[in-house]
Amino acid sequence: MDWTQLPLGPLQTNCYILSHESKCIVFDPGAEGDQLVGWLKENQLEPLAVLLTHAHFDHIGAIRPLKQEFNMPIYLHEKEAEWLESAELNGSSRLGMGAITAPPADILIQEEKELSIDLFTFKLLHTPGHSPGSISYYFEEGGALFAGDTLFMGSIGRTDLAGGDHETLMTSIHEKIMLLPEETIVLPGHGPVTSIITEMDNNPFLNGF
Repeated sequence: MDWTQLPLGPLQTNCYILSHESKCIVFDPGAEGDQLVGWLKENQLEPLAVLLTHAHFDHIGAIRPLKQEFNMPIYLHEKEAEWLESAELNGSSRLGMGAITAPPADILIQEEKELSIDLFTFKLLHTPGHSPGSISYYFEEGGALFAGDTLFMGSIGRTDLAGGDHETLMTSIHEKIMLLPEETIVLPGHGPVTSIITEMDNNPFLNGF
């Protein structure tokens, strides 16, 4: 199985495509929907699902064209069920981005569990703090964590948006993410790819917590 990082939109939000042969999973399709649909077709990939780490506007902007073209289910934590259709809740109206909305999620995640979609299996980790419904998807087979805006290379997610809380975020990172194998690759919502061991050793936000 292979993954591809596609930075999309004005905030260069990382959309990830996890693929195996002609099937794929799409994580956080944030913007540039027509181009993303074109990329998937060019690479002869059929999306089986869209998995959202959270529902801020810069992670959801391409859902509508993907849904129209491929009609695959959208997964989102239940705590952010209303955010896709609300420009106020997802932050787009507050930050002057216009009203960015998306169709409602098809499947609401209610608990930490194992999620299998065709040949793709993930462990769902509820990692709130950046937002109340933030989910990190641990792909054990590939040794990778799709972490959204929870943990970045040398940094952590912001907590000054609706539902954010710094202490909750730090608890999520230390009690969920840092307990994964040290060699786990961390695929963040923005910026370069990193790893658990790299952040353990070098992330200034994690030292002394």
